[in-house]
Amino acid sequence: MNSFEKQLDQYAKTIVEVGVNVQKEQEVVVSASTESADLVRLVAKHAYERGAKNVHIRWSDGVLARLKYEHAPQDVFEQFPEWEAQMMETIAKRGGAFITILSESPDLLRGIDSKKIAAQQKAAGSALHTYRQYVQSDKVAWTVVGAASKDWAKKIFPDQTDEEAVALLWDQIFKVARADQADPVEAWKKHDELLNEKVKILNERHYHKLHYDAPGTDLTIELPEQHIWVGAGSVSERGVSFMANMPTEEVFTVPKKDGVNGTVSSTKPLSYAGNIIDEFTLTFENGRIVDVKAKEGEDILTSLVETDEGSHY
Repeated sequence: MNSFEKQLDQYAKTIVEVGVNVQKEQEVVVSASTESADLVRLVAKHAYERGAKNVHIRWSDGVLARLKYEHAPQDVFEQFPEWEAQMMETIAKRGGAFITILSESPDLLRGIDSKKIAAQQKAAGSALHTYRQYVQSDKVAWTVVGAASKDWAKKIFPDQTDEEAVALLWDQIFKVARADQADPVEAWKKHDELLNEKVKILNERHYHKLHYDAPGTDLTIELPEQHIWVGAGSVSERGVSFMANMPTEEVFTVPKKDGVNGTVSSTKPLSYAGNIIDEFTLTFENGRIVDVKAKEGEDILTSLVETDEGSHY
């Protein structure tokens, strides 16, 4: 086993033990691209070694996805497979763990009709509503992690060969996920403790309002009177600790719905639904987005904001 293979194996083990903390007799669902097959197999191996009852794999393929968007009619994207939604909901109700491995090209759907993308996102959101409630309320253990792919790597390291770019991206993924350390589990434990120190300080302060001031940004966010800051690790309904994002450096709370005013500008590109959205700004009045601008991907961002009434806030 060479150095890369050892690190990939350690990364998979970290995803299983820290990301979702797989329990004995638990079902695990892994959603991933076919490009990530090597990592998926290792994740499945470590999950079974931890005592998982069954590991279900939801494969996706970028080439097939783009072919569908290019050739299928609009009404196809206004539907979502009922069997898939029922599977996710059923396993969530049984206390399963969910791993999402992201590796798709940031430009996968570049040039595709934004109406098709918006329709598919809306259909998926509706069909998977119950499952997503389980995830967003931390009733189940879940995590989102990254895996290197050629297209993603070349987007970040355009001057390198394909092989060099992929190797460099893997190095960064291992580093930010702490999989390159001697004991990743202990490293994540210390990181979780550090972020929780920040959470404690913020909860003691009871801030009424936050003001963000930077080039292109002048945004005020009012906080609810009884808001709570949280961060890093979470605990599922069954008392299992897990790390919802790997990497994660965030502590967070929620804004008062009608208490956000001003403009915020991006400092990095956003990859969303196979498209790059870059140099964008959002303007808020009383919590509602009233203006959207982007140098690249404005139609995608606009359709995202206009998904429904709630997405305007």
